[in-house]
Amino acid sequence: MPEDGRRVADPDTTEAPSRAEAPEGRSDDPSTRTSKPKRTQRSPRRHWVRRGLFLLLPLALVVGGYWYSTGGQVISMDDAYVEADKVGISTDVSGIVNAVDVTENQHVEPGQVLYRLDDLPFRLALDRAEAQVGMVGDALNALNANYRDKQVQIKEGQSDVEYFGTEFRRQQNLLNAHVASQSTFETAHRNLEDAVQKVASLDQQLAAIAADLDGAPDGSIEQNPRYRDAVAQCGEAARQLAHTVVKAPFAGIVTNVSSIAPGKFLQASTTAFNLVATDHVWVDVNPKETELTYVRPGQSATVTVDTYPDGQWDGSVESISPAAAAEFSLLPAQNTSGNWVKVVQRIPMRVRVDTSDNTLPPLRAGMSVEVDVDTGHPRGLPGFLTALFGHAQGRRQ
Repeated sequence: MPEDGRRVADPDTTEAPSRAEAPEGRSDDPSTRTSKPKRTQRSPRRHWVRRGLFLLLPLALVVGGYWYSTGGQVISMDDAYVEADKVGISTDVSGIVNAVDVTENQHVEPGQVLYRLDDLPFRLALDRAEAQVGMVGDALNALNANYRDKQVQIKEGQSDVEYFGTEFRRQQNLLNAHVASQSTFETAHRNLEDAVQKVASLDQQLAAIAADLDGAPDGSIEQNPRYRDAVAQCGEAARQLAHTVVKAPFAGIVTNVSSIAPGKFLQASTTAFNLVATDHVWVDVNPKETELTYVRPGQSATVTVDTYPDGQWDGSVESISPAAAAEFSLLPAQNTSGNWVKVVQRIPMRVRVDTSDNTLPPLRAGMSVEVDVDTGHPRGLPGFLTALFGHAQGRRQ
């Protein structure tokens, strides 16, 4: 404590004032304070946003209902694959491969040569067949000449029969008049019988020749069965010779060409390699049976291939299978077994694809695709609304 008796406050122990001084110009009197809190003013923009949201709600419901009722006419299916005509190239004659005229994955046109067999045995067979045709023709011409010769011999024999008949009757009259001897009469009788038998033999020979000429000795030899058979054998030899050159039956791409090479012996009907068509392409779709309610052949379709997501092909529903795929299985489902579980069946459907647009990439068999079919039948109102409106309309009536 200081000497003058005054108390000095310690700066470290100085107590804080109980109430802060009021700022300048502000009264600290409770009587001057406002009894109600100050009300904040609402923004006009926020007001109109709230009203707009309330108006958009029914509009969204109307638009959504319209979209739902008018949509659903296009069904989409992804259980689909590209298919094309495929054939194993073969020929019906056996032979040694002489040359292969194509390479692996080469595009070929209809009628283009694919491979050739050694044609020497077939050319020799054709020469023999052509020679046989000539031999048969010569034999038939000889038969015609023999037939005409027999006809002449028969005429001569008939003349002899008339002569010996007259001689026989003359000798018989002389014998009755006791002018001629018995031996002369018997000689005349024997000559007549020989002439008659000769004519009969010639008639039999003529009939045999006519039979060899198919009963038409005066007809053309080209109509004779023997000649036609020889010509047919010649044609068969020519056909086999032609089939030693194997050509493409349709436009496509050859594959597995390396399975054959020159020098390999191919049995008849053995597949040399395969040809896949490029101008006849379709899509096999396996939709659920519940998706086929309004699908009909001829409806338009669009095809999207997984390999080419930016491309789209036009198509049409070509046909719908008459039975579910399960019906062709080895053990089809038996619903009366007592252990039946309902499973949605899949009905195969074929969609024809238009590949005339050359700007689109080529389609290959086995590619996965998605198919959209326009059935032209919208979804419509839900069932309970249709029933409700129908019931209400019936009550008004």
